[in-house]
This record gives sequence, structure tokens and C-alpha cells, in this order.
Amino acid sequence: MLVEICVTSVQSALNAQIAGAHRIELCSEWAVGGITPSAGLIQQVLQRVHLPVGGLIRPRGGNFVYTEEEFQVMLSDIEFCKQLGVSGIVSGVLYNDQTIDIPRTRRLLQAAAPLPFTFHRAFDQVPDALQALLALEEIGVTRILTSGQQLTAEKGLDLLVQLKNQSQTTTILPGGGIHAENVFLFQQNGFTEIHASVSGLYSEHLPPKIPLNNPKFLEETQIYGSDIEKIKSIINSL
Repeated sequence: MLVEICVTSVQSALNAQIAGAHRIELCSEWAVGGITPSAGLIQQVLQRVHLPVGGLIRPRGGNFVYTEEEFQVMLSDIEFCKQLGVSGIVSGVLYNDQTIDIPRTRRLLQAAAPLPFTFHRAFDQVPDALQALLALEEIGVTRILTSGQQLTAEKGLDLLVQLKNQSQTTTILPGGGIHAENVFLFQQNGFTEIHASVSGLYSEHLPPKIPLNNPKFLEETQIYGSDIEKIKSIINSL
């Protein structure tokens, strides 16, 4: 089973490689669910890590309904990521009613070509997951990252299995709360890939004199990153 690890720093990427991960999804800002990583971060990870690296294309946190200006940023970021040498693109767009914006998603996929394209966890917002799968397969999406529309992939396992069984050409990539104690469930149910964000506390600092972060979104005194031992535990459990 292929293990993909979501990372937000060079050190996390190196940790994923050391631990034996097979692929990386690179983004920034775990606290908001991930946004497009900076040019410098992409360059440094590609230079120092010898694993396939998928670049997340998401211009901001919040919902997945984008203005034309935001969408143009996404297209530009895809082109830049391709120039830097990423191995795949991770993205997606929704309409206001949370159905998939197929025309725009197709444009993202075309911009990403010939790289593989993963439709990310915006999928977990759609009202009809099985219908959405058919629409994404029709335009040629490589894989879909989803928790089965539950808080964790374990809780969403029934839908994940339905999606896998219905899919003809698109790989279903379970992600969300996967760890060493439950990864066997996905292996037993025939999934070939899993996505995990197994993190640990890197360091803890004194509180700043003047807080800069909104405490609702991010604890300013703590830095988290990929945990080598937790990743190893997942891989050893397979």
C-alpha cells in the first residue's frame, strides 16, 4: 500500500522520507486545511527529497468557491509548480451549492497535464458523492482524496468502499485521521493508497510579547510537523 504524507515544511518532508513514506503532498498552513506552498518551500523540498511531490493549489483557507481573480492565481500557481518540477497537482473547485464546478476543475486538470491530478477534500462537501465521482471520472481526474464525508476516514469507511467499488478509472485515496492503529482497515478493504498527516510537536516557545496569530486558528507558541515514528508505525502496520 502506498503511503502519502501531507507536509508543510522542509523538515517534515525529510522526516516523511526518512520514515519510508512513498509520496508527499506539499502545502502550507495545516491550521486552515492547507494552502498553496511558497516558491521557496517547493524548491527546497524538491532539491532535498527524492519522493514524488504533489503540490496543493488552494489560494486561501475557507470554502472552495473562488472568484475569477482567485482562479487565475490557481492557474498561475499550477504553471509555476510544473516549471519547478512537482510530480502532481492537488486541487478542486466547487459551486455555491457545493456541487463540483466541473468546467473550472477541467481547466485546472488541463493546466496540470500531463501531471496526475488529485481532487482534494473539497469532495467531502459535495451533496452526492457517488454522482460527483462519476463527473470527476468523466473529465479524467487521477485520484480523489476524501474522508468519506466524515470527520475521519475510519468513520467514513462505508462510503469510501462504495466509492472504490464504483470507480472505474479514478483511485480513491482515503485521508483523515489515519494512523497505525486503523490503517489495516483500509488495507483489508482493498485500498491501494492512503493519505495521512501524522504530526508531532517539534518545539514549544515562550508566548510572544504581542500575539500575531488568531488563537482560534493557530497556537503561536507551538510548532508541529511530520512525526517520523508515527509514519514508521503506519508503514510497519501494513
